[in-house]
Amino acid sequence: MKTKNGDGFVIADIPGIIEGASEGVGLGIQFLRHVERTRLLLHFLDVSGQEGRNPVEDFYAINKELNKYSKKLSERKQIIVANKIDVMQDNALLKDVEELAKKEGLELYKISGITKQGIQELIDFVAETIKTLPKEELVEIKDKIVYTLDDEKEQWEAKKQDDIFIVTGKAVERLMGRVNIEDNESMFYLQKSLKNMGIESKLKEMGICEGDTVIIADWELEWYE
Repeated sequence: MKTKNGDGFVIADIPGIIEGASEGVGLGIQFLRHVERTRLLLHFLDVSGQEGRNPVEDFYAINKELNKYSKKLSERKQIIVANKIDVMQDNALLKDVEELAKKEGLELYKISGITKQGIQELIDFVAETIKTLPKEELVEIKDKIVYTLDDEKEQWEAKKQDDIFIVTGKAVERLMGRVNIEDNESMFYLQKSLKNMGIESKLKEMGICEGDTVIIADWELEWYE
């Protein structure tokens, strides 16, 4: 996502967090692990009334699951986005969301995904806000694994099958479990880890080139330098 000034940031759309997500209901844990890698949370609340949902209840339900999953995650900066203002059946839900934002001390942006009303203002605000937020380690120190040369040899292997390079083993399974392939910082972490573990040099030794397909622990990726 880019602003008028050319600043960019990555948005991860995290749908489907429902009650019980922190205990693994539905795809809750997988979604929450992606949320954990973000620095700023935007709550898109439907104020149209078309779905029969209560946006205030939705807000608190999501935050309850965030808090149960990770206290640190629940304390991330948040912004409320009132969506579908172009098709509101009445403004009662919007007023409720305005009261919510005031009560919680959160910024509120009113937008329409169809008409684009308010979207550029939201993008610009998010870009400026992200600049003020500190970057954090993508992986908690307690979750990091220190690889020795012997461990690397035992825990991963690389092979070429037809024109595809395949990397398997417990080490890369653990690595990919920490990576969000839709996040630029996370992909940088992946590249750095592949280099540190000796996987990058092994693949180059096997003849991998930019644009080739590499499968790492069931994730199919395009190799680039």
